[in-house]
Amino acid sequence: MEYSRTELMPGVFLSHLHSDKFKTACMSVNLLTQLRRETAAMNAVIPFVLRRGTTRYSDMEQLSRRMDELYGTAIEPVVRRIGEIHCIGFYGSFPEPDYLPGGEALLGQVSELMAQLLLSPATRGGLLLPQYVESERDKLLELIRSRVNDKRSYSISRCIEEMCCCEDFAVSRFGGEAEAENIHYKKLTRHYRALIQTSPVEIFYCGKAPNGEVVSALRDAFSTMPRSEIDYEIGTDLRMNALEEHTRFVEETMDVTQGKLVMGFRLGECMEEPDIPALYVFNSVYGSGATSKLFMNVREKLSLCYYASSILYLHKGIMLVASGIEFDKLDAARDEIFAQLESIRNGEISDGELIAAKKGVASDLRATMDSQGELEGFWLSQSLDGLDYGPMELAELIEDVTKEDVTAIAGSIECDLIYFLKGNGEEDRADEAE
Repeated sequence: MEYSRTELMPGVFLSHLHSDKFKTACMSVNLLTQLRRETAAMNAVIPFVLRRGTTRYSDMEQLSRRMDELYGTAIEPVVRRIGEIHCIGFYGSFPEPDYLPGGEALLGQVSELMAQLLLSPATRGGLLLPQYVESERDKLLELIRSRVNDKRSYSISRCIEEMCCCEDFAVSRFGGEAEAENIHYKKLTRHYRALIQTSPVEIFYCGKAPNGEVVSALRDAFSTMPRSEIDYEIGTDLRMNALEEHTRFVEETMDVTQGKLVMGFRLGECMEEPDIPALYVFNSVYGSGATSKLFMNVREKLSLCYYASSILYLHKGIMLVASGIEFDKLDAARDEIFAQLESIRNGEISDGELIAAKKGVASDLRATMDSQGELEGFWLSQSLDGLDYGPMELAELIEDVTKEDVTAIAGSIECDLIYFLKGNGEEDRADEAE
């Protein structure tokens, strides 16, 4: 695979990954803007409203018919939060010419359809259609409200909200309920127009078409995109230290039968010049995977939890440890999670643990090469960080990580907040009633 990067027009960049490995090509178009509470819900609903219809294909039925004509091309809305950058747009896949009658190339037509979805929405009097906006707003509200149904992901998001209460990262990629309720088609139209004019745009393509053909097709398709003063100042605020001198504790009660313990850490000084390979290996040694210290000790050996794993948010410089526990095991589980981190700080990492961690990380990175969706996400993150090495190069760098590198990272980490979701007794009364 060969990677190249081109600026198509002011603030519009193409990341081109030439590959003949897949039967389909993929393309994504992402508007980048600062994640903020007051605008996050509007940002999130925009691609779903745009996907309802264009000036040429006025509803989803016509759009679906057009994609069927393009041999089953699929284009769907995408909403992501990468650090404190909000990424909204579309992801599409379409067959390569080798697998179509007469070798028909779809690149130009799919690029045109992508541009229509983004730039030429169905409107009335220059405004987004109220019925489309209201319908998608209601779906967004339902999605936001339903997050409580998955207690594992809910507890993680609640930990982030409390831990980063003074930072934009506390905001969900779908925004908040109150802000979503206030979405109105006139206000949304103004916001959409502003985004189109000022947002940096990241386009990704992976497929067999050479770079020149892709550049030409996209420049033609997006030639009408309005560009004014591009907002290049978007980014993520990295807080190195905990918000307060002592670790904060937040407890919440709900009708649950299993406690959810989430511990939020700041990665600290190691984020001043982050060693990405070492951070990946540290996470694997500590809590990511079946050979990690959290899994082998907290879960398997001591049986203090049903699951325990660590999650890195490298763009924000934080780590979460999420676990499911019995309500009365809070103190024991918390103390052992801290103890396993301390053991890494003290260099208590066996050769077997380090080798297994490095193999696991390298294997996951190499597996990225087998999925266009994974490659798209990887290269979007790389573009935001200004990096140009691929998964295979990163996998090779993993092999050079030493025990001392991992220990240094552990020494930099500081616990900021502990969140605990416990039962309110309703589940016990329900059992008694039965």
